[in-house]
Amino acid sequence: MKTYRIHFIRHGLTQGAEEGRYIGHTDADLSRDGILQLEDMQRDMVYPQASALFSSPLKRCMHTAQLLYPDRTPIEMEGLIEYNFGEFDGKSADELLSGKKADLFTAWLKGGPDSAPPFGESNAQFQKRVCETVEKIIDGIIQTQTDDTVILTHGGVISTIFASFALPEAPLHEWMAPCGCGYTARITPSLWMRCSKFEAISLLPLTPEEANRTPEDTPEYIWGDMHTEE
Repeated sequence: MKTYRIHFIRHGLTQGAEEGRYIGHTDADLSRDGILQLEDMQRDMVYPQASALFSSPLKRCMHTAQLLYPDRTPIEMEGLIEYNFGEFDGKSADELLSGKKADLFTAWLKGGPDSAPPFGESNAQFQKRVCETVEKIIDGIIQTQTDDTVILTHGGVISTIFASFALPEAPLHEWMAPCGCGYTARITPSLWMRCSKFEAISLLPLTPEEANRTPEDTPEYIWGDMHTEE
């Protein structure tokens, strides 16, 4: 049966990320270091081809798309925007723990589906929004038989998608990708239709040596590297 690949890539580094701040709906652009890092990675590593390109509409994702895929115009999707941190957006953990709403921040950190920052979205709302968006994209990929799709989005979005849909299964925190990096997923229509799952088959970007390996080799050596205990 024909299979399809989706390549999920996290945007480049921002000033807020460099400072350890929660940056969600704030429309921050890439930092100078973030731009240079992406240019270095594009030169030295291999990013996948894109038959279709989707992106969060926020500047840091659209700018990353422009740098990595200058010949393609992304399809912007609101559902791919990062978590809404509400009043916590733009602040660091240290600032929040020492501020007037430290109790609310501590309670939010403990998690739970209904946990939410003040004037932000709950964890359940975020997961529902992100997963419904990806389900629409995957259904469209299968209908149009699009071989390689790139999705440029945010770290929290990627980790939520893979914690929800990926095989082998792993908890949310294990799917957090560095800036400019991500994962390739293989969509097998029968598996997707039966249980809404896809296979995680490689890290991104690839080294030139990894890019030259055959598809049959990829799941074993990449997944082993991802889950080697330090």
